[in-house]
Amino acid sequence: MKKSVLGLLALLCLSLSVQAQNPMNTKEPIRQTAGHKALGNFAPEFAHLNDDVLFGEVWNRQDELSLHDRSLVTVISLMSQGLTTDISFRHHLENAKAHGVSREEMAEVVTHAAFYMGWPKAWATFRAAKEIWPEGQALTREEFQMSTPYPVGEPNKLTQYFSGKSYLAPMDRAKGGPTNVTFEPGARNNWHIHHKSVQVLVCVAGRGWYQEWGKPAVEMRPGTVIAIPAETKHWHGAARDSWFQHLAYMTKAEEGAANEWLEPLADSEYAKLK
Repeated sequence: MKKSVLGLLALLCLSLSVQAQNPMNTKEPIRQTAGHKALGNFAPEFAHLNDDVLFGEVWNRQDELSLHDRSLVTVISLMSQGLTTDISFRHHLENAKAHGVSREEMAEVVTHAAFYMGWPKAWATFRAAKEIWPEGQALTREEFQMSTPYPVGEPNKLTQYFSGKSYLAPMDRAKGGPTNVTFEPGARNNWHIHHKSVQVLVCVAGRGWYQEWGKPAVEMRPGTVIAIPAETKHWHGAARDSWFQHLAYMTKAEEGAANEWLEPLADSEYAKLK
């Protein structure tokens, strides 16, 4: 097992190139009509600037800055002005969640901003955010999809070798592209062994675990790269409270390379992981 920055960069360049050809990743444009509905008669120019320029043009510059990141910037901008009780603040918190911002991300950003913007503003933001991200509630599939540039894919048909729901999205496999595997919170695969080949995992979204037989589990977060030696018994999957997405590909495959599925990870062992 090892982490490799060069390996990560190489694989991400490959997968992003494949992703650019994948119609599943088409970005949905933002369409806003609130300005015209509320102020179309009273202030038509303002309504136009709000709906057609701010949301229609600026928010839709998704190649320059994702909706996920724009949502975080907007929430913190409103927090800095103390507008935490305004109805638009709740709207932008809901917008952030819909665009894939997790409870953990929002908590970390607000905590960081508190040192620069003031403790009372942070307290007010947390009070509002806790209503949008209730304790113990994971992102929906649609919300998670907004947090990652990689497609969630189709339901995994190898259900006999997995606990919980998972999804597969092969990325130009005919040309040697990786497979994108997405796990719902709590989902994981059985113990298994890759004979005569090395598997490489690259976490691209969420949080999960990788464990080799007889060794402690290793937490995986975006950027974690693990090369699994051939003949190594292991499993990998999501944390209990988080979606988990990784790219996977095989390398150094020898003649007769094959995958051997084994028993599921015991629930009692999985429960020990935080």
